[in-house]
Parts: sequence; structure tokens; C-alpha cells
Amino acid sequence: MALSDRDLRQRAFGQDRGPTVVDRFGIFLSARQIRRAVGSFSGKRVGDVGCGYEARLASSLLPSVGRMLLVDLALAPSLKTDQRVTAIEGFVPEALRAIPSDSLDVLICNSVLEHLWDPVETLREFWRLLAAGGVAVINVPSWRGKWFLELSAFRLGFSPAEEMDDHKMYYDPKDLWPLLIEAGFRPRDVRCFRHKFGLNTFARCAKSTTPGAGMLP
Repeated sequence: MALSDRDLRQRAFGQDRGPTVVDRFGIFLSARQIRRAVGSFSGKRVGDVGCGYEARLASSLLPSVGRMLLVDLALAPSLKTDQRVTAIEGFVPEALRAIPSDSLDVLICNSVLEHLWDPVETLREFWRLLAAGGVAVINVPSWRGKWFLELSAFRLGFSPAEEMDDHKMYYDPKDLWPLLIEAGFRPRDVRCFRHKFGLNTFARCAKSTTPGAGMLP
């Protein structure tokens, strides 16, 4: 991601402050949908891209996973002590390029794409990183969510204003679905729908087990 003077995100989520009540409720709803979409995490190679400084969701999954990849601008030192964890600090998609292809069974991306100028470049990396039969689960704020987030941040002060000022885009299913297809996922393998009372859009994207299926030229 090329940085510009309009890029305000220089710190990982939660690095300088704890989550607000609004944050915690949103994280709870996202985590519930992610668990429902993936099913069992037992023994799987899981990546959480944009996991947050404390990687709260990923940490809750650690007892059951085989391996965990964590990617964000900064990560708490305690996360790096577990031998099952590979911790990478940096911007996406650049931070993803050194990771071997076909190396993940599950990839989680929660509230990240809205901060990127070129989300397709990152989504292509997701497709590359997934092993055949793997699943990416992606959560982004919708256009209805834009109103709620900006009300919470700019008028009520319940959410950090710098987070909303760093948003580049909001996604309804009709906005996100074409990007997933452009990135390499097949239409038959993508479910894209509204959730969180319509404030977010969620996608479950499988990587086909058919050799060559979905590969970009």
C-alpha cells in the first residue's frame, strides 16, 4: 500500500488505547460470524491479517489451531512468544508477499479493506496464500455502517475519529463481490451478505480444490 499524506493509519488498532464499548460489541458480532462461517479451527493453519495490536480474536483461537499467522502494523510482544505464532509487522499487501503460497487453511480479515487504496491487490494475496479448500472470511463496514460509524466517532465521541478519517471506501455486497471475483475467487465459492443489522458486509470465500480454477492469467 503506497502511503500518502491522506493515510492516517500508522498504528495498529488497540496499540494506544483499549477498545470502546462500541468496538467491543462490534468485535463480538464479527467474531461470532467468523466462527459460524469457518466452523472448526482445530489443527488448521490460520492467518489473521489486520489482527490488531493485541490480536484478541486470534488469541482466543490459539488453543485449537495448528499454526497462527498474525499481521499488523505492530503486535504486542507477548504474541511473539508462542512457537505456533508467526508475527509479521508491516503494511499490507507488502507484508504478505514473503509468506509462501498455499500456506493457510483459514484467512481472517476483519475491518481492514476499508483502509486500503487498492484492496484488490491485497485480496489477490489472500487467494494466493490459501491452500486448496481453504477459506477467507472478510468483514467490512457497509454504506449504512458509514452513517453509524461517523455518528459514533465525529458527533458522539464513542469511537476514535482517526479510524474513520482513514477510511477509503465502504462496501455493500454489490461493491465487495466484484473485487473478490477479480482477485481470483469463483462466483460459486463466494457468499457475500449483510450482517450486524446491515452495518457491515461479510464474505466467505473458498479456494477451489479444482487445479487451476479461479487462477488469474
